[in-house]
Amino acid sequence: MTMIDVQIAIIGAGFSGLGAAIKLKQNGFDDFMVIDRGSDFGGTWRDNTYPGAACDVPSHLYSYSFAHNPEWSRSYSHQPEIHRYINDVAERHAVRSHTRFQTEVEHAEWHEDERRWILDVVRDGQREQVRAQIMIGAIGPLCEPNLPDIDGFDDFQGTIVHSARWDDDVDFTGKRVAVIGTGASAIQLVPELAKVAGRLDVYQRTAPWIVPRTERAYSATEKWAFAKVPGYQSAVRGAIYAMNEVTAFGLTYSPKSLKPVELVCRANIARSIRDPELRTKATPTFQVGCKRILRSNEWYPAIARPNVDLVTDGIASITENGIADKNGTVRDADVIVVATGFHVTDSPVFDKIVGAAGRSLANVWDEIGMQGYKGSFVNGFPNMMLMVGPSTGLGHTSMVYMIESQLNYLVDYLKTVRAQGITRTDVTLEAQQRYNAEVQHDLRNSVWVNGGCASWYKDHHGNITTLWPGFTFNFRRITRQFDIAAYDVERRGTRTRPAESADAQPAPATA
Repeated sequence: MTMIDVQIAIIGAGFSGLGAAIKLKQNGFDDFMVIDRGSDFGGTWRDNTYPGAACDVPSHLYSYSFAHNPEWSRSYSHQPEIHRYINDVAERHAVRSHTRFQTEVEHAEWHEDERRWILDVVRDGQREQVRAQIMIGAIGPLCEPNLPDIDGFDDFQGTIVHSARWDDDVDFTGKRVAVIGTGASAIQLVPELAKVAGRLDVYQRTAPWIVPRTERAYSATEKWAFAKVPGYQSAVRGAIYAMNEVTAFGLTYSPKSLKPVELVCRANIARSIRDPELRTKATPTFQVGCKRILRSNEWYPAIARPNVDLVTDGIASITENGIADKNGTVRDADVIVVATGFHVTDSPVFDKIVGAAGRSLANVWDEIGMQGYKGSFVNGFPNMMLMVGPSTGLGHTSMVYMIESQLNYLVDYLKTVRAQGITRTDVTLEAQQRYNAEVQHDLRNSVWVNGGCASWYKDHHGNITTLWPGFTFNFRRITRQFDIAAYDVERRGTRTRPAESADAQPAPATA
């Protein structure tokens, strides 16, 4: 078996993995490899190609601050354009030569005797091992599609398509189509399917709050200004960021202040749906913001079409020819589209990563809940940094901002390792526990805790482990520098514990 030695192995070539590779190169770390199971860069934006796929964060904010794109065609970008942008950035920074595509990581385990991570990978049917001093998990939370726990999927005689694994060869024209789910993907693809399907049944468990999507095309003059006027695009980006941060206050500290948002959502429903019964079905019963606030101008008109039925009776089972609801009604279908999101707090990827005690990330998180330190390091998993790890998700603005904050932390960590000859770094359990207690404390008044909904934001312990509480600039502040005092460190065989340092206190989660 071929063994490949690198200093740093990066798993994933989406926004965070590509960003890590670029920052490594810019700071003189050239001995690294990016590993991805896909055929090019893009991650989520490569894999999700369903009709209508688009971003709900404005284009200028949903991009790297170090790689502005003056050519965005619209205020909100669609999947093909985002995918193209990511690959253009990769080419511009010459990262492709460091990347092995169509390579699946089957197992990654820390070997204490070697002070190395050993990754078992498969490429073109050939098994290889990659040995790395440091592993960066840039896998992302939206990579493993979730199939709902419904009996009968194997019995269905028609076609089943998951929104995250779209099949362009399936022709929906005139077909009887069933869509399971009414989340972010569903509200984008249902309007497109409704235009061509003969009959479309949409199975809703929980109605989402939806605000109008203020999307428009950029004019030639605006594109010229983005490209030619110094500082203009940065100013636009800054203004968008500032406006979005206002929402963070309501989500985390004062849910009642989100009432104007709810009124906008209710007006959106009233404007688009005339049937009182359908309007009731489409109106959420939980507080706005408790689940992700979505953006669409087409969802409500789509479910009000005569060929569309919004089914809220719950699914009992999948039959050979369709779906049976809990009231006993069976609706025939030629195609079932599953739009039920991803494994976030229970990703199968967690089983593949094994730490110092021989326990997988799944084992550890099943016991204590999904938690880490600054969304980056996890006790018991030395020399491993996660991108978009626990408590880094957002309900109001761009994840790219959080990714770039973590990239600051990553670069300073690597510089510290290089400068001090560090061979092993493991965040202490005390620092991790203190940090997560701070996070949960800051979430106590949030809409996610008190808004009356069930969501994928929570793990099986009932804790909000996916979201960052409050303003994102606080996360940027605490990740600006690597705080070595929170870590158990070895320097070429000499171990230094945090207790030996007078300032061994990790930064609090928020200001």
